[in-house]
Amino acid sequence: MANKIIGVVGGGTMGQGVAQRFASNGYAVVLIDISEEILEAAEKEIKRSLQMQNVFGKKKYDIPAIMENIKFTLSYDDLKSTDFVVENIPEVKEMKFIVYKKLNEICKPECIFMANTSCISITEIGSQAGRAENVIGVHFMNPVILKNFSEVISGLKTSAETIENVKELLSSIGILCEVINDNPGFVSNRLSHIFMNEAATLVQEGVATAEQIDSIFKNGFGHAMGPLQTADLIGLDVVVNSLEVLLDSYNDPKYNPCPLLRRMVSAGMLGRKSGQGFYKYK
Repeated sequence: MANKIIGVVGGGTMGQGVAQRFASNGYAVVLIDISEEILEAAEKEIKRSLQMQNVFGKKKYDIPAIMENIKFTLSYDDLKSTDFVVENIPEVKEMKFIVYKKLNEICKPECIFMANTSCISITEIGSQAGRAENVIGVHFMNPVILKNFSEVISGLKTSAETIENVKELLSSIGILCEVINDNPGFVSNRLSHIFMNEAATLVQEGVATAEQIDSIFKNGFGHAMGPLQTADLIGLDVVVNSLEVLLDSYNDPKYNPCPLLRRMVSAGMLGRKSGQGFYKYK
């Protein structure tokens, strides 16, 4: 598998993590986004992340060699030779469908499309991609460089060969997976987003602070992070977008985003990436 070329669409937090994980394991990676500014920020953040791992982690990385494995580009034509493409753009169906139609025109027929989506149906994405048998959901956990697990989602037309190829690919970078059937939100986000939404509601009602809620989850339930720390890490805009997808998919009010979450997003308080969310970041 190490001779395969990995395309990564989207240079945000998830795309950076995916690119770093594959490049650190010897894969050639093509990372694409819509502006030089985003690509420069992605390159800078990947280097910083590798430096942090060298300082605090057990394994030491050859940073120049890893960075050499990643091509940063604005051109979709650079994805022509890729064997797998991981899509990480925002949770907006219309945007995703445009990207998949473009990928179908450019990528070779056997290329597998891995949708790193939080909530959107893989079957629906496959119907837009022109090669439904080669479309699969791979919900990487954040941060990708540290989490050794992913939720793999089979669409109605995803082939058995695609599933096996993706399982082998993930195994080659040290990621275990569970393969589940398609439904918007899958397993992890249908559960986690309710936690995050209800936690935000508790803050809004003055029942508890963000710190207290997260402490209960960490010290009481043994979670590594509390729901509001997780929301800040993901990005509150991403959380709201995902909840809106779930609300639209199931027409169930339990997915209606908390008003506090909406206000915070409107104010630009998006979490770690903006410097402030439920917590402040330097």
